[in-house]
Amino acid sequence: MLLRVTHQTRYNYSPPVETAQHMTHLKPRDGTSQRLLEHALAITPLPDQLNETRDVYGNARTFFSLQKSHDELVILARSTVQTHEPAPCTNEVGWEQVRERYRYRAGGAWDPAAEFVFPSIHVARHDEFARYARASFKAGAPLIVAATDLMRGIHADMSYDPESTEINTPALEALRQRKGVCQDFAHIMIACLRTLGLPARYVSGYLLTHPPPGQPRLVGADASHAWVSVYLPPAGDRDSDDAGAWCDLDPTNNRHPGEDYVTLAIGRDYSDVTPIRGVIHGGAEHTLDVAVTVEPVSAEPSEPDEITEGRPAAR
Repeated sequence: MLLRVTHQTRYNYSPPVETAQHMTHLKPRDGTSQRLLEHALAITPLPDQLNETRDVYGNARTFFSLQKSHDELVILARSTVQTHEPAPCTNEVGWEQVRERYRYRAGGAWDPAAEFVFPSIHVARHDEFARYARASFKAGAPLIVAATDLMRGIHADMSYDPESTEINTPALEALRQRKGVCQDFAHIMIACLRTLGLPARYVSGYLLTHPPPGQPRLVGADASHAWVSVYLPPAGDRDSDDAGAWCDLDPTNNRHPGEDYVTLAIGRDYSDVTPIRGVIHGGAEHTLDVAVTVEPVSAEPSEPDEITEGRPAAR
């Protein structure tokens, strides 16, 4: 599937910002289930400094600085991505076996997935997560079967409510109130898995949404999305050199992501893949408008001035 993603962010400041430095994660990844064909980043006003690097997880990130006064900042990212249906997650390794593989042992072989067992800024380990997950993680169950059941449980138990949480709402609070958005659902599921000693990471990206029958696709009405990836190591001993696989699960929509998903970045949690973050001098008050459009490439391209106000990204 060929998908075009348009992601526009607009800040208005009062009083004007004097100087600013920003970091963005707005360039989709290249991977086995998607290929980045085109990407362009337009920033107004024109940055005084701009460069792209790769972070420790292989995500493209762009740093830019503005050394002149400005009362508005517009960041427009356009990408075209060829997506493919991911390979099915068929690994039958048991979840207890995976937990033992990642239990600390002095002198053990290094495993890059082990980093995703530890707590992170937005994902704390807590017994309450383990108690919630136990219904899915029965003795002897394959990890992918148990994780899929956990995904279904979160989808069934949680209400999608954009007004119930903020960007920095702890995952434990979202679990207790049984409300949140995709970011919260992903953090809760990751916390459940890590509390059980299982590697899990946060995935940010986009989802092609389909308008109701007979209704036009609304330009700018989509949003960034977030889901979970759980690591399925190869069967065998902990020191095996065989490659395992990461399997994606979307608790917000109760499904495995397919070719209608675009992966933007991966990390330990939202803090690693924030679409835009920065430091400003001045601009005591600001307003933020975000508009995202995901559309099949066969559709007529959207002009920049057609992009309408949208919801905040990654919410």
